[in-house]
Amino acid sequence: MKLSIERASLLKAVAQAQSVVERRNTIPILANVLIEASGAEATFRATDLDIEVVDKATAVVERAGSTTVSAVTLNEIVRKLPDGALVTLTEDSASGRLTIEAGRSNFSLATLPKEDFPVMASSDYATNFSCPAPVLRRLFDKSKFAISTEETRYYLNGVYMHVSESDGGKVLRCVATDGHRLARIDAALPEGADGMAGVIVPRKTVGELRKLLDDDEMMIAVSVSETKVRFATPDITLTSKVIDGTFPDYTRVIPQNNTRKMEVDAAEFARAVDRVATVSSERSRAVKLQLDEDRLILSVNAPDSGAAEEELSVAYGDERLEIGFNAKYLLEIASQVDRENAVFMFNSSGDPTLMREGNDTSAIYVVMPMRV
Repeated sequence: MKLSIERASLLKAVAQAQSVVERRNTIPILANVLIEASGAEATFRATDLDIEVVDKATAVVERAGSTTVSAVTLNEIVRKLPDGALVTLTEDSASGRLTIEAGRSNFSLATLPKEDFPVMASSDYATNFSCPAPVLRRLFDKSKFAISTEETRYYLNGVYMHVSESDGGKVLRCVATDGHRLARIDAALPEGADGMAGVIVPRKTVGELRKLLDDDEMMIAVSVSETKVRFATPDITLTSKVIDGTFPDYTRVIPQNNTRKMEVDAAEFARAVDRVATVSSERSRAVKLQLDEDRLILSVNAPDSGAAEEELSVAYGDERLEIGFNAKYLLEIASQVDRENAVFMFNSSGDPTLMREGNDTSAIYVVMPMRV
């Protein structure tokens, strides 16, 4: 195999591949990227047996062929080469090495047989549809902060993507929760997505998918089966197993009868929470909210380190309320607001609180209170 490729194209493909590779694994071939060259392109394939990413790049192929080489090492080499360099990759099957040349730089890396490289079994996808990148980006970006990291409740370690009923008809919905907070984000249902089975997209896959969604003009081809989900652009295909479990009935924890309404400038609120939480040394950082007519007092009282208080002007016309929250959860939810105002709906100091952006109900968040 021998091919020449621009550094920028090679770096983009190899960076995507190496991020999928598990640093610690007992199977050496899983640390490698499979490079296949034919026609006028090279493909770079990496897998950790749960996720597989395939990236295509235009190349000048002098001799078709394929080999596998350490993804992390190749990425480091290409990253350190000068911008605009033309990189030549040559595989010598006799010595079992891959030579990388760019200008005066020359590297030689050990390879492993391509026959040992595991290729993810293809799946029959029951549902296929296309979705604009900005729509998918919003669905996953606004929900992923609430993914649980608790391995025992593995079915919460991802984003639940499914079709649901809303006031305006059917929607494509993403939900994530860790039991303390919940995010539910809706988008218009793409054509062809109607019969989709609900799938839990794993946390790592959500992180890898984000790299495909930066181009606002891009359409993403989405394919879903009961065991796998695939996201594809013209150059990159990301295939992932889905979490084998049942996502809980999240609708039961979304409060329906919260009537006390507070409207506040989202950015100002987030900054104020961040400031008062500074004095607390505890990880949970409980922040108390005292609500009175058109006035909010945020306070933290940490006996070991000190106390803090800040007052904000808000729109609130209900009876007085005191309620406590984990500062980290409040900050994460407030940072999701794209509009100017965040609307909080309270019931009592012991009940879940609902938050949305203005009157928009396509993105709603629920956070559990704390005793303070």
